[in-house]
Amino acid sequence: MLCSTCRLRPPVTDDGRCLLCAGPAGAAAPMPPAPAFIAPQQYLRSPEGLAKAVVVLLAVVAAADLLAVAAGLNTRRVIAAGLENDFAAYDEAEAALADNLSGTAGVLQTLASLATAVVFIIWFRRVRLNAEVFDPSMQPMRPGWSIGARFVPIADLVLPRRIAGGIWTASAQTNTDGSRHTVPATVMNLWWGFWVVSLISSQYATRRSWKAEQPQEILDTTALVVASDALDIVAAVFAVLFVRRLPRMQGERAALGMYPLGAPGLSGRADWGRAH
Repeated sequence: MLCSTCRLRPPVTDDGRCLLCAGPAGAAAPMPPAPAFIAPQQYLRSPEGLAKAVVVLLAVVAAADLLAVAAGLNTRRVIAAGLENDFAAYDEAEAALADNLSGTAGVLQTLASLATAVVFIIWFRRVRLNAEVFDPSMQPMRPGWSIGARFVPIADLVLPRRIAGGIWTASAQTNTDGSRHTVPATVMNLWWGFWVVSLISSQYATRRSWKAEQPQEILDTTALVVASDALDIVAAVFAVLFVRRLPRMQGERAALGMYPLGAPGLSGRADWGRAH
């Protein structure tokens, strides 16, 4: 629609005239208020497919850990039996089998952990980008850190949890009056806490096992390794709960269609129904 007088410029007054044709009276006419919220859609993408892949891989990690626990307990049994009679009746074939079982479990743990780490980071970046649309003001670090934080020594024990907290808060539903709905972060805290403890205990047990030479030392360090594997199983369980909960939160938030003014991705269509 153009000005009803000059037919050149868009109208700004109730009678259809542009700013120049309306004169001083038109210049004083109030502009319509900007909406407090708008609905960006372009960058919202469902993390559900990636979440399912992470859950499957975490189950594989837990299974490999269970195998490692069984192998460790078997190794302790073989060594303890030898210590009872000063290895006078030590079964070398059984000892070799125990070593092979432990080695196989270790390889499976490494492969499963690497695959899980790669897919988890991809999933984590996806939910972080969604959180940027929901509420960028709640994000303590830029989106690239959702990947980079994992590769910073020492800081990788703190930064990913900080990023996850911003994602969690931004992904919570907003109430009808625009206020934020608080969702307890217990699952997220337990996941991260057990993961950090299991990681530190695993590194400590591994270093101790490298130095162990005497049978009693091997017996003691094997117990440490078994304990760290058990902690990793618990961490994997809470990780599954976290990975399943967060996409549901983001799906519920996306269904509201209300996001803070100034968020990126202000055009396009949401692609929540399909996972990529």
